[in-house]
Amino acid sequence: MDYYETLGVSKNATKQEVKSAYRRQALKWHPDKNKEAGAEARFKEINAAYEVLSDPDKRGNYDKFGHEAFVRGGGGAARGGQSAGQGPFTYTYSTSGGNPFEGVDFGGFSDPFDIFEQFFGGGGARQRQKPLYQIQLSFDEAVHGVSKKVNIEGKQKDIKIPAGVDEGMRIRFGDFDVIVTLQKDKTFRRQGQDVYVELDIPFSTAILGGTTDVPTLDKKSVKLKIKPGTKPGTMMRLQGKGIAYPQSNRKGDQYIVFNLKIPEHLSRRQKELLEEFERES
Repeated sequence: MDYYETLGVSKNATKQEVKSAYRRQALKWHPDKNKEAGAEARFKEINAAYEVLSDPDKRGNYDKFGHEAFVRGGGGAARGGQSAGQGPFTYTYSTSGGNPFEGVDFGGFSDPFDIFEQFFGGGGARQRQKPLYQIQLSFDEAVHGVSKKVNIEGKQKDIKIPAGVDEGMRIRFGDFDVIVTLQKDKTFRRQGQDVYVELDIPFSTAILGGTTDVPTLDKKSVKLKIKPGTKPGTMMRLQGKGIAYPQSNRKGDQYIVFNLKIPEHLSRRQKELLEEFERES
């Protein structure tokens, strides 16, 4: 996730351009106004991006160090000169950058952070003074949940990340909040609580049918029956095999997308059989 791309501005954008871009994006993606799938996660990403790019010091550190300035003890600095290198995550404050929504009617909300707190169940101005941390998780940690030891202002704390958290999700703890960023996985592609796996099947299996092993999130493969005549791009759904919703017994689904594996080299006999097949067709 690149913060400039998230807001849709160039790296040379002025403070006013950043503010205007944030206002447009937040208006578009606020979950009270946008009911599309993924709007919630997008809105959180937009807030995280504005949190950094609206503050000159944080933006400078981001330009120099990238996300390493805010994740895993990078080279950024927090407000008041405190070190941002605090164990696996670093922090900023949610009061920086002014009010990009000045003059905009949000139906009783005075600024975007009021909207943010309302959406996540916060408590107005008092909540906005809490330090905001950013933590990077692996795909498996986000899927299954994880406990981590972190250092906050010189004090070691144990925090528990619930299973199912997603990119940009904000988690509240007693004295601070955490925004989650996620690493990508080589096998699974995530979309909300659903996961997608692309699976190559042989040409002969696509035509004749057969069985194949499919990886799942619980590390156990399952055998699936492939119907004869399966076309490339065919998708199969495994209900309830996706990612758990945080603090819920519900789970998303897993989707398998079949791709056709074309052999690069054929024997003479294989060519003869295919030619015969072509004639018969």
